[in-house]
Amino acid sequence: MACITSMILSKASAFRALWPLRLSSSRSFSKWQLALAAQNFSGYESIQAQYKPEVPEYFNFAKDVVDSWAEAEKEGNRPTSPALWWVNDQGDQVKWSFVELSHVSKKAARVLSEQCGLQRGDRVIVILPRIPEWWLLNVACMRTGTVLIPGTTQLTAKDILHRVQTSKARCIITDQVLAPAVDTIASKCPSLEFKLIVSRNHREDWLNFSDLLKLAPAKHDCAVTKSCDPMAIYFTSGTTGTPKMTEHSHASHGLGLGVNGRYWLDLTPSDIIWNTSDTGWAKSAWSSVFAPWIQGACVFVHSMPRFEPTPVLEALSRFPITTFCSAPTAYRMLIHHSLSSYKFHSLKHCVSAGEPMNPEIMEQWKTKTGLDIYEGYGQTETVLVCGTFKGMKIKPGSMGKPSPAYDTQIIDENCNMLPPGKEGDIAIRIKPTRPFCLFTRYTDDPERTNSTVRGDFYITGDRGMQDEDGYFWFVGRADDVINSAGYRIGPFEVESALIEHPAVVESAVVSSPDSIRGEVVKAFVVLAPDYISRDPEALIKELQDHVKKVTAPYKYPRKVEFVPHLPKTISGKIRRNELRKAEWGKA
Repeated sequence: MACITSMILSKASAFRALWPLRLSSSRSFSKWQLALAAQNFSGYESIQAQYKPEVPEYFNFAKDVVDSWAEAEKEGNRPTSPALWWVNDQGDQVKWSFVELSHVSKKAARVLSEQCGLQRGDRVIVILPRIPEWWLLNVACMRTGTVLIPGTTQLTAKDILHRVQTSKARCIITDQVLAPAVDTIASKCPSLEFKLIVSRNHREDWLNFSDLLKLAPAKHDCAVTKSCDPMAIYFTSGTTGTPKMTEHSHASHGLGLGVNGRYWLDLTPSDIIWNTSDTGWAKSAWSSVFAPWIQGACVFVHSMPRFEPTPVLEALSRFPITTFCSAPTAYRMLIHHSLSSYKFHSLKHCVSAGEPMNPEIMEQWKTKTGLDIYEGYGQTETVLVCGTFKGMKIKPGSMGKPSPAYDTQIIDENCNMLPPGKEGDIAIRIKPTRPFCLFTRYTDDPERTNSTVRGDFYITGDRGMQDEDGYFWFVGRADDVINSAGYRIGPFEVESALIEHPAVVESAVVSSPDSIRGEVVKAFVVLAPDYISRDPEALIKELQDHVKKVTAPYKYPRKVEFVPHLPKTISGKIRRNELRKAEWGKA
C-alpha cells in the first residue's frame, strides 16, 4: 500500500489548491510545449518538418512544465484527467492533478532544502518502488536544483555502496525494505549526510519524509537552473561492464524527451499512458515522467512489485489506458497468457523498447489484439534515436527510422557513411553542434566519455544497417557480433529464429572458439517445460535445422547448450558478455 501521506494528500477530489501559481518566465518554451502537444502529423516527413525545439538559456522542468500545466488546468485548458493515477492490488487509488502535483512537490522541495540542507548540485539517490512519492521526489529534486540518482529496488547492499561511493551522494531516500541495507553500508560512505525514509514507521537515525512533508509549507522558490545544468544521473544497466554514471541536463530530458512523447508515444493531454518499466532505470524517465508530462498526458502507475501477466491484462481491460509501453519480454509473456480473452476498450497505441523485438511477437500481438507494436531504440545516454511512428509502414524486426532529435548514421571505422545493406556502427553526429538531448558526460569519468567519440560522431556501441527505405536494423552490441569464417553474424537474428520454435522460452547467442572457423555461433537455450525431458541430441539437431530454414543457413548455431536460466543485469537484460567470456575462458 502507498505511504499514508500520499493517501491523505490525494483523497478523492477533496484536495484542491487555491493558491496563485507563478508562471515560468520562459514563456517561449511554454508556447512551444503547448504547440507540440497539439500538433498533427501524417507521416515521417511531416515529423521531420515539424520538430523545431526551442532551448532557452534557463529551464527547469518543475517550473516550466509541471507548473505551466497546472496553470493550464486552472484556466480550463487541459482535460480533467489526472497527471498521475496510481493504483494497487488492494483497490487503493491516488490521483493527482498537475495543480496538486505542483503544490505537493513544493512541500517536498522544502523538506529537501530545509530539513536536509540540500543545495543546488547536491546528489540525491532515490530508491523507491512504484509509489507516488517517487514521482513527487523527481519533481522536488528539480525544484531544488539537486541532482536525482534513481536506483532500482533490486539493488543489494553492495550495489548501494557502489552507487553512494561513486556518486558521492549527500542524501539517500528509500523505504522500510531497503533501509536496513543502507544502514549496513552508511559508515563506509563519508559523503552521505542524510537518510530519509518513506514509511508510516519511524527508524532510528532516519528522517521520516512523510512526517516532514505534512508539516512543510507549500511555498517554495524554484531553483534558477540553466538548461545545461546537471539534472539527473542514471546508472547504466551494465550489459558490457561496470555500470556508468550517465549525466543528463535539465534540457536533455526535460525538453529532449518531447520527441518521444509526441511522435513515438503519440500522446496528447487526453491520453493515459502506462509504462511498466522499473523506477530505477532511464526508461522510467522516458515514458513515466518527462515524455508524458511534456505532453500534458496522464501517467498511470500500477504498484505491482514484479511483472505478472494477469494483473497487467486485467488493468489494461479495466482502466481507460490509451498507450501501453513495455519490454519485448513482457509482450512475450502476455501473448502466452490467454490474451485473446481480454478486451482493451481504450487501448489504441502500443510501443516497445529496451531490447530488440522479435517479429513473431509483433505478429502474434497484432493477431490477438488488433494493435501494432511500434518499436523504439535509444540508450540511457539518449532520447529516442530511431522509432516507428504513426503513419509509417511497420517493418517487423526493424528499429524504424531516425528520430528528428538526431542526425543518425551507419558509419565505418573511418567515419564514412555506409550505403544501404552495409553493416556498421550506429552513430549520432555531434559536430559542429552537439545535440542538446544527448547525455552530457559519464560523471567523473572523462576517459570513458571521450571513448564514445570518433571524429564528428558519438558512437552508440551498437551495430546496425540501413535498408533502401531508410529503416534501421539492429545487429547487436559491437562486442556481441560474431565473425565466423569471414561471415559476420548478429546474435539478434539467430535468437529471433530460435524463439519461433515452441521448445524455446528464451535464448542468448554468443561467439565460441573454434579451431577451424576461428569462432562459431553458440546458443544458450532455456527450454519450455514440455521439452525438458526430450532427447537433447535430437532436440539440438531440430533447433539447428529450424534456424537454417528461418534465416541464412550459415547463421545456425553450431553449438547449443540447454540452461535453466540466463545471466541478466538488474534491469533484466541478458549479459551476453558473461557467457562469451566463459566460452573463451575455456579455450
